[in-house]
Amino acid sequence: MPQLDKLDKSILNLLQNDASITTAEIAEKVGLTTTPCWRRIQRLQEQNVIHKTVTLLNPDKLNLKLTVFVHVKAARHDSAWLKKFADHASSFEEVVEFYRLSGELDYMLKVLVSDMQGYDHFYKRFIAGIELRDVTSSFAMEKIKNSTAMPLSNA
Repeated sequence: MPQLDKLDKSILNLLQNDASITTAEIAEKVGLTTTPCWRRIQRLQEQNVIHKTVTLLNPDKLNLKLTVFVHVKAARHDSAWLKKFADHASSFEEVVEFYRLSGELDYMLKVLVSDMQGYDHFYKRFIAGIELRDVTSSFAMEKIKNSTAMPLSNA
């Protein structure tokens, strides 16, 4: 576990809120010169604290207005079925997040589609490809908080 000081956390906070910010701008905001700031960023990348840099797209502008949380109970719990299910669920571009859970439900998928018809199309393809015990869908009515920023207070 890398040790992060206050400057590292400040740099990470700036980058996770706007990855297009220049090293010079970061350095100025955190009180460093450019070279030491650049070295810190390189170290954070080498330590895999900075996992990757991406561009976040606006789902509404891409006609992805319906967010669906799909809860799955597994048909079986052997390793072959689990691998097949993970590969199957991951193969759909509509699935933007995919988790294995503890408790009553085995998996949860976050699915983005244009509308109910789009979800129905996804659902039919999804259930046709693999044996499942149960599938339940919950439709998001309102997005209250959606952040990609990681909390840094415990880092």
